[in-house]
Amino acid sequence: MTVVFLSGSRRISRLNDKIRFRLQNIMKQNFQIFIGDANGADKAMQSYLADQHYPNVSIYFVGSICRNNIGNWNTKQIAVDKNLKGRAFYTEKDKAMAAEADFGFVLWDGISEGSINNIFELLNSQKKAVVYLSTHKKFFNIKTANDIENLINCTDPEALSKLQGLRTIRRQMEKHNLMDQGSFPI
Repeated sequence: MTVVFLSGSRRISRLNDKIRFRLQNIMKQNFQIFIGDANGADKAMQSYLADQHYPNVSIYFVGSICRNNIGNWNTKQIAVDKNLKGRAFYTEKDKAMAAEADFGFVLWDGISEGSINNIFELLNSQKKAVVYLSTHKKFFNIKTANDIENLINCTDPEALSKLQGLRTIRRQMEKHNLMDQGSFPI
């Protein structure tokens, strides 16, 4: 069974018709869905999937309790070093989902560090991602460093530079030896 990793920015809490259409396509193909338990995009997509009574969902979480499991689906607790804090703590579940999935569907607000990390995790594993950039209401198919460059070129450079996201993108590009591929603007 094909597995899709759904993720997204916490700032995205509503799904438009374009996103719901893509989720319908995933359900029509009977894909297994892995999704986290965060508020925002995770919770919004969980709500939609529950409204559709879609059964093939697994909720990944870290810590002692699952924060959101709207459809009462199966859960998978990811063991995490108890010394990890903040984003590093929650990133472990995202890494596990990216490793186990066949491809990803990411809702990105153009500045969320967690979402861009998920895109790179998938790319690093030679997995494709469909990214919805909410600021442009547009989908991007991510398969290569050039695809990421096209995505980043559509984001607001000023907003991105004020956040951790810019450093994260640079670090990820260097980590995955993508800086020398194409003319990446940052």
